[in-house]
Amino acid sequence: MTAGLTEAEVAQRVSEGKTNDVPDRATRSIAHIVRANVFTRINAILGVLFVIVVATGSVINGLFGLLIIANSIIGMVQEIRAKQTLDKLAIVGQAKPLIRRESGTRMLPPEEVVLDDIIELGPGDQIVVDGEVVEEENLEVDESLLTGEADPVAKDAGDAVMSGSFVVAGTGAYRATKVGSQAYAAKLAAEASKFTLVKSELRNGINKILQFVTYLLIPAGLLTIYTQLFTTKAGWRESVLRMVGALVPMVPEGLVLMTSIAFAVGVIRLGQRRCLVQELPAIEGLARVDVVCADKTGTLTESGMRVADVERLQPDVQVADVLAALAAADTRPNASMQAIAEVYDSTPGWTPTATRPFKSATKWSGVSFGDHGDWVIGAPDVLLDPGSAAAAQAERIGAQGLRVLLLGASEMVVDHPDAPGNVTPVALVVLEQKVRPDARDTIDYFAAQGVAVKVISGDNAVSVGAVADKLGLHGHTLDARRLPTEQTELADALDNYTTFGRVRPDQKRAIVHALQSHGHHVAMTGDGVNDVLALKDADIGVAMGAGSPASRAVAQIVLLDNKFATLPYVVGEGRRVIGNIERVANLFLTKTVYSALLALLVGLECLLAKPLGADPLLYPFQPIHVTIAAWFTIGIPSFILSLAPNNERAYPGFVRRVLTSALPSGLIVGVATFASYLAAYHGRHATWVEQDQASTAALITLLMTALWVLAVVARPYQWWRVGLVVASALAYVLIFSLPLAREKFFLDPSNVTVTSTAVGIGVLGAALIEATWWIRARLLGVQPRLWRE
Repeated sequence: MTAGLTEAEVAQRVSEGKTNDVPDRATRSIAHIVRANVFTRINAILGVLFVIVVATGSVINGLFGLLIIANSIIGMVQEIRAKQTLDKLAIVGQAKPLIRRESGTRMLPPEEVVLDDIIELGPGDQIVVDGEVVEEENLEVDESLLTGEADPVAKDAGDAVMSGSFVVAGTGAYRATKVGSQAYAAKLAAEASKFTLVKSELRNGINKILQFVTYLLIPAGLLTIYTQLFTTKAGWRESVLRMVGALVPMVPEGLVLMTSIAFAVGVIRLGQRRCLVQELPAIEGLARVDVVCADKTGTLTESGMRVADVERLQPDVQVADVLAALAAADTRPNASMQAIAEVYDSTPGWTPTATRPFKSATKWSGVSFGDHGDWVIGAPDVLLDPGSAAAAQAERIGAQGLRVLLLGASEMVVDHPDAPGNVTPVALVVLEQKVRPDARDTIDYFAAQGVAVKVISGDNAVSVGAVADKLGLHGHTLDARRLPTEQTELADALDNYTTFGRVRPDQKRAIVHALQSHGHHVAMTGDGVNDVLALKDADIGVAMGAGSPASRAVAQIVLLDNKFATLPYVVGEGRRVIGNIERVANLFLTKTVYSALLALLVGLECLLAKPLGADPLLYPFQPIHVTIAAWFTIGIPSFILSLAPNNERAYPGFVRRVLTSALPSGLIVGVATFASYLAAYHGRHATWVEQDQASTAALITLLMTALWVLAVVARPYQWWRVGLVVASALAYVLIFSLPLAREKFFLDPSNVTVTSTAVGIGVLGAALIEATWWIRARLLGVQPRLWRE
């Protein structure tokens, strides 16, 4: 056995900087978070406008400047909390290599590995730094995450191993030759762990919407600046205030903020359930999933096993001695061998002369003990003739949902290329796995949500089918050895079967690809090294915290509590994020559309006024008007809606749905507000009282129609959503009722004729918004729902 480093040698390497100084989980630093939330494009725009308004001496009109502070503080607090949650969970879910040193062999964090450390390997272990193999026993390494080549590579002493690969079979040890940034996969690992939103479909949709907004803002903004400053001749202070009043509502200041908050809160909530989200888009990705491929062992059943029975088939064989010898010879036992070792712990002292490790592809392992025989243990339906009595007996036992292993005598040494050859059955080892108590409720939840569950396992198909039946999955079961290899035929077979047994690792990946070819959004759950390829290629990979380091490394979501029942909460969190951001985007985009339209209408009137001999229009609102309009139609409601529960199924087409809702609503609000203003406007020579009455009339119409947009966006209703709309409306009633508020906010609804006209136009606008909601639902083929079922 190769000796490990002494503590003095370790200390020397640490002092020389020869450590695995992998960067911390690549979340943004707190300083970076502060800068990113304070120095934003939107804050810069609002900041410049705020300075301009303050220069006029009207401090009350600069209230919108509070948005800069609110945006920055809320964004910083939520992202810092999310960072802390992710960092804590990442430490818990970290793969810890087994380091051999003179002081002993123990698991250490990856960053404590130093150059020349000896690192021991077993099935499922991830190779954390580059190295050279110094010991091996049937060692096979999967390098598919680095090279794309799925076939395992046999490693001999002296061969190189690369960080980012993982062990699929055998045991061994390697010496660290490259650590830290020198290791092959260090940069890949850092990149894969970033706290990022950019790959999100939702985020991409928001970016498209912001591009659309930019196209609206540029012409509307330039026209407003020109007309208000150079054509109205109303004095520079009044013109500047009206110009800023037009520009401020065009900026969708809260859309990106609310999206970030929704994601960050999702991370925090899931973190409280011991769920590590390694890639944030996985939250929304799981919300779109319509097929969940669940591994049986460790997912639907608990990881641990126990020996329930041993049925002897050869009375003259000392089965206990053979099982004890096999267990003792396995230096890195899997769950089945651990259960056998717990019962048969009195080793007969046989010396192994040849070994063959267990592999998912072959379904058996074996040890040769010289004069004591050549023994194999594995799947009965793989090692036996299907027509034999022993195979039939194993099938009957497996039909009860139990795992059955065959102990048999091989006709040749187990490491022979043709092994095991003919196998003489000696005993059937019956293992019992406890079905997770919460698995049935989880499967029922997915069924109620229209999400199909496929059980994919390497175990005997009959046994897997029996477990699935206990959990309420009553579809047909198929032995994966009969699955077609052509993708179209495979996809058709997957539509007809629910449970699959004897699935090889490469078939798991093929199943994921076939489902995706039929347009399904696939989530794969697993905990073993045999699940890695499928986890990597699924739309969403979900690994168990107690699973192999390799499975945790490639999954986007890690359930650190090992509970399959956590998945519904992840789905619910994703649906909350997507559904709520869609509502919020509707509100903000509607505001941008009606603000830009109103600015364009006023600007065009100003350009046409002089040739027609008419008075150019002042923009109807001062900054304080658009600020209070945003309080209860968008600001506060959007914050509440972005964090509220929402379990509606997510569908593609986010941008199309938002645009088809916000565009007509924004057009109606803008036209109605402009019409109300025109009806009340007395020209540029009007008194201050008449100008305030005209602005108030336009604001009344704007508030009524914008509140109805909120009422439509909040559907389907629940009691609290109705309460939100009513409370927002009452807040404006209160503002218009208080003399102090009317004075400070330049409101004058005292002209009954003007105010009544504004209310009438507002009612008409609300009716048109209601009609477009029903028409849009019919055009999109969606069933309109007023109330949640």
